[in-house]
Amino acid sequence: MNWTLEVVVVPVSDIDRAKEFYAERLGFTVDHDTRLGDDARIVQLTPPGSGCSIVIGRGVVPSMPPGSLKGLQLVVPDLERARAELVDRGVEVSEIQVLGTNPRPVPHPLDNVGFVFFTDPDGNAWGVQQISARA
Repeated sequence: MNWTLEVVVVPVSDIDRAKEFYAERLGFTVDHDTRLGDDARIVQLTPPGSGCSIVIGRGVVPSMPPGSLKGLQLVVPDLERARAELVDRGVEVSEIQVLGTNPRPVPHPLDNVGFVFFTDPDGNAWGVQQISARA
């Protein structure tokens, strides 16, 4: 049986600002923006090519303070290109960092060990890792 992770809730303070950041700056697709009365709104966004979406909103997870989610990670086949796209979209992103060494030969020296990091407007922390081919 497959168990797939499909949604991660990201706590934010301003839904419209976060929606703009994820859709316009990161290029995530807005799957839906649903209002459930005056007290609840759910916006689901999906990174290009991902099987997992994020949800931002009000009335979603009240116990998570905005900006408290750390260690979210995206994976891309070309980290240099991904970083350039983020910079072009106005995202403040770190330089490429190499963390560790590969235990076996890989097609590209950044595979598995190349990362960049950024935060959303609330301080939720993201990493982007290069994996161009899976073993």
